[in-house]
Amino acid sequence: MPSPFLSIVIPAYNEEHRLPKTLEQVFAFLETQTYRAEVFVVENGSQDRTLDIARAFSEKYPQLCVLREEARGKGLAVKRGMLAASGEYRFMCDADFSMPVGEINRFLPPALEDVDIAIASREAPGAVRYNEPHYRHFVGRAFNALIRIFALPGLQDTQCGFKCFHRSAVETLFPKQTIDGWSFDVEILFIAQKYGYRIEELPIPWYFNPDSHISVFKDSLKMAWDLFVIRWNDLRGRYAPQR
Repeated sequence: MPSPFLSIVIPAYNEEHRLPKTLEQVFAFLETQTYRAEVFVVENGSQDRTLDIARAFSEKYPQLCVLREEARGKGLAVKRGMLAASGEYRFMCDADFSMPVGEINRFLPPALEDVDIAIASREAPGAVRYNEPHYRHFVGRAFNALIRIFALPGLQDTQCGFKCFHRSAVETLFPKQTIDGWSFDVEILFIAQKYGYRIEELPIPWYFNPDSHISVFKDSLKMAWDLFVIRWNDLRGRYAPQR
């Protein structure tokens, strides 16, 4: 059987309340598409019924694969799912699906051609944020300014949770990932720019979810430290191509 055109990877930590709605939306969307697809839920050290719920859905939907990653860390879960997937395009998304599911096709051919990595942007022209508190937006923009200065000049929103990678980019970039926490995607995009991959930012409608697992101030400090780690790794040659 040929490989799927699309793999959707959903990291899930304590998502027993949000995951069922997300999976129902995803599979309702996929049933209307002409391409083959698979879905990975990577349960990530949850203390609730996330794993049981995901496994129950896999009995109903054979294209759903459930992986268990006992160690905590969104980056660790995404890396596991992206490397386990087999799709030509591999789309990572948050379990709350704060972007309308129908937007997925904008990240894929034929809507988007000749792009290695497409990232959702809440800052690109045409993007709309709904219901986000002003302090969250301010902290996010301040952190993104640091990202642009120290790691990723030219990208306006690296932290939105929806990103699509071509298979070849996944297989090159994710084995080099060292950060297991929230900043993993900054590291991945840093390596991608270093390797010359084409990255496209797509404006999306985005809906703030007050149940986010991010602690704005605590996690922002950790993510700022991760920027230093990325630069240090680069100086040490950690991201250099294998010979």
